[in-house]
Amino acid sequence: MKADDPRAASYLKALGGAENIEEIEPCTTRLRSLVHDPSKVDSPALRELGAFGVMINGRVVQVVVGPDVDVVASEINDLLN
Repeated sequence: MKADDPRAASYLKALGGAENIEEIEPCTTRLRSLVHDPSKVDSPALRELGAFGVMINGRVVQVVVGPDVDVVASEINDLLN
């Protein structure tokens, strides 16, 4: 399924690709994901996409996207399915 928002594919790629995502969900203004390999996450690329911040703690990655995080998370999930 193709997402309507081009950012979704870019965020997914910067998070290390579909194979690196174990779980992803929106949380207020953050995109919260559990990744298999945090070293595959490209924090500078996420910031270039407009993320206000990126926090990595173990395998949990939180990307501060802003108020449209629900749309981005939904479209990333569409790409994953």
